[in-house]
Formats: sequence, C-alpha cells, structure tokens
Amino acid sequence: VIDKEMPGFGEQMRQISLYYVPTAILSRQTAGIRGKCLIVNLPGRPKAIAETLGGVRSENGEIKVHGLFAAIPYCVELIGGAFIETDETVCKAFRPKQK
Repeated sequence: VIDKEMPGFGEQMRQISLYYVPTAILSRQTAGIRGKCLIVNLPGRPKAIAETLGGVRSENGEIKVHGLFAAIPYCVELIGGAFIETDETVCKAFRPKQK
C-alpha cells in the first residue's frame, strides 16, 4: 500500500506501548507514505490508539515519551499535504523553527 516506509513511527509506537504492555515488541505497528498521504497502522484497541497518539506522561502531566500526534502535522506538511493546526492544550505539534 505504501511507497515509502517511515520506520520511526513504528519504533515510537512500540516504545510508547512498552510502558503499558511487555508484549509491545510483537506489534506490527508501522507507517508510510503513499503520494501525499501519511498512512499510520495504529493498534487495534481504542485505549491503545489514544496512548500511541498522546504519548506517555508522568503523574504531574509532564511528557515522558512523545506521542505520534506531535510529529504528524509537520510530516504531512513535508510530503505536500495540508497545513494542520492543533489545539496546543491537547497536543502541541512540533515544527522546527524557521530561519
């Protein structure tokens, strides 16, 4: 289905999932690009999807491991997709500083 695999997405999803289940390394989570589309193969359970997209936070709410959603808007922009704005109170999208 994809033209180019994005292995970092799968690595990050498994890293996040390892905080919750020791069998996360067995998952087939992956992502890739097809044309101007980013395709992400998320886990099967809604709870696991929320964890994967949101990342891991400490008890006081500080980010321990970034979720995927922080990188998705910039990734879509890089492949020629639309500019995606996010609600920073929910998830701040990462974009490198412009020179």
